[in-house]
Amino acid sequence: MAGAALQILGLGASTPIGRNVWASAAAARAGVCGFSEHPYMVDTAGEPMRIARAPWLDVGLDGAARLDALLLPAMDEALVPLAQAGGSSPLRLGFALALPPPRPGRPDTLVGDLLKAIGEHLPDRFARTGHFEMGHAAGCLALSAAEAGCARGAFDACLVAGVDSYLSSETLEWVEACDQLHGGGPLNNAWGFIPGEAAGAVLLGTPDLVRRCGLVPLGEVVSAGIGMESKLIKTDEVCVGEGLTQAFRAALQVLAPGEQVHNVFCDLNGEPYRADEFGFATLRTGEHFRAASDFVAPADCWGDVGAAGSLLHVALAVIASRKRYAEGPLSMVWGSSESGERGAVLVRCAESMGG
Repeated sequence: MAGAALQILGLGASTPIGRNVWASAAAARAGVCGFSEHPYMVDTAGEPMRIARAPWLDVGLDGAARLDALLLPAMDEALVPLAQAGGSSPLRLGFALALPPPRPGRPDTLVGDLLKAIGEHLPDRFARTGHFEMGHAAGCLALSAAEAGCARGAFDACLVAGVDSYLSSETLEWVEACDQLHGGGPLNNAWGFIPGEAAGAVLLGTPDLVRRCGLVPLGEVVSAGIGMESKLIKTDEVCVGEGLTQAFRAALQVLAPGEQVHNVFCDLNGEPYRADEFGFATLRTGEHFRAASDFVAPADCWGDVGAAGSLLHVALAVIASRKRYAEGPLSMVWGSSESGERGAVLVRCAESMGG
């Protein structure tokens, strides 16, 4: 499996703490907080809603146009290595897009609007496209689909991207109505999350493409595991991490005996449900982790970024290795969707890959 692992060739990001992937990673590493008060939305306690907003975007920009403004620069950034690559044969490039699920404030035409904007921005670039509309775990599912597509020879490389924004007025009101909006006042929910917005992109290629075009990989996607949780958040069911355990075990089965994960990047956002399921999952799989409790959860910097999270976490794993502050070469990225999907991805970034 490792010999045929997809190579990570490019990264891109737009977040509340950085307009590109390197700035975002540096800010997250430094603990820069992108939280602010919403200029006009107030919660039921009369306090301004706390959000994490991309400060260069007008607060009135909404719908697909807002997601376009986050997504397209991240895609362009991740595709830079292909523009610099050699090779004589035509490149078959796939595209997988992670998106928020249908919810209040998300336009019904979002998928079509985004794909149209992408087609106009990058005309005739992608041989195949797919989209995954399930929020937090969508990026992991998109990475798994890219892995499968390259394995069966459907394309030579795949751009996997994710974008999300909770900042529509209707979406913010829905988050608060679900008792998930974080607030600091006595009438607010201290265990909610900070609504954020972001886009992330990862360019993946086959080892054959790397050799043929003289590309320098940043790391590799070793494996992807998918699970399904039946005991969902916002229900009376007690979740004991069965779906996340399933995803972990599927991803971890490729490890050699005694090999352990050194770094964990995840979408924990302050909600007890997520922390509990992660705890149960690591209890069952703890022998595969150097220190499962030593995780990175950048929602404390850029808020909950939903469908963008997993791709941004892959980027953080790669950059941590290249900047030499990772605990080791093997990282796990995982995501947990409210609709039950669970995803886990193993990323290896040996020093020889980044120099």
